[in-house]
Amino acid sequence: MTNIKALLTAATIFSAVSFTAHAQEFTRGTVKEIKADQEKVTVIHEELANLDMPAMTMVFNVADPAMLEQMSEGSEILFVADRVRGKLTIVDIQ
Repeated sequence: MTNIKALLTAATIFSAVSFTAHAQEFTRGTVKEIKADQEKVTVIHEELANLDMPAMTMVFNVADPAMLEQMSEGSEILFVADRVRGKLTIVDIQ
């Protein structure tokens, strides 16, 4: 039983460290176009290391429509993108 507790504790710590590392992979980009009715934004971005994508211009979904209120066309953003249900999605923004 003690071994199970130790393994669960280690797994929890590892998960927290992995999540923190992932959450800090912000990428710089410039908002080109916002389509609020579709909950999508076009971003000219630097390399997305976590997705193994070079710098380019592409359309992203947003995980939370409220994120669109933090953006305006032409503004520079720092964001985290990931695949959510198979779609490229902005999951965090600064």
